[in-house]
Amino acid sequence: MIEPFESSQVRSGVISYGVSSYGYDMRVAHEFRIFTNVYSPVVDPKAFDEKSFVEFEGDVCIVPPNSFALARSVEYFRIPRNVLTICVGKSTYARCGILTNVTPFEPEWEGYVTLEISNTTPLPAKIYANEGIAQVLFFEADDDDQCEISYADKGGKYQAQRGVTLPKP
Repeated sequence: MIEPFESSQVRSGVISYGVSSYGYDMRVAHEFRIFTNVYSPVVDPKAFDEKSFVEFEGDVCIVPPNSFALARSVEYFRIPRNVLTICVGKSTYARCGILTNVTPFEPEWEGYVTLEISNTTPLPAKIYANEGIAQVLFFEADDDDQCEISYADKGGKYQAQRGVTLPKP
């Protein structure tokens, strides 16, 4: 279900990742898209303008004050038909005013996770690639028949996404 999979929690010298008490702490990859107002585009989820961000790759991403970045997970997820996930940001970042939002992984969704990272502070914020960013909590149905239509069944537009995936109308 998770590749690569870390079977224990890694903590030494990093923001923790891997198996946790009731979930899995996923890592953020080194690919980022940082929002910018240099070209003054309007952010429109129905007609997203790629001039809204700058691309960055590196071990540490600086998210400007009161700004936002997209990233992707290191891990590739394959969610079974009888599982739904909810993802919450790690407390280490949250206590610094850095919030991570991820929509639920629906039954039979697969792909790298696109992470929405908000810096709510008036200061620049560091995000560390290949370290923990958010915790995934897994909810299992009693049987496979409870899911009437999965993400795969409905042909979800973000199925099998590979990189940082932008909004699709």
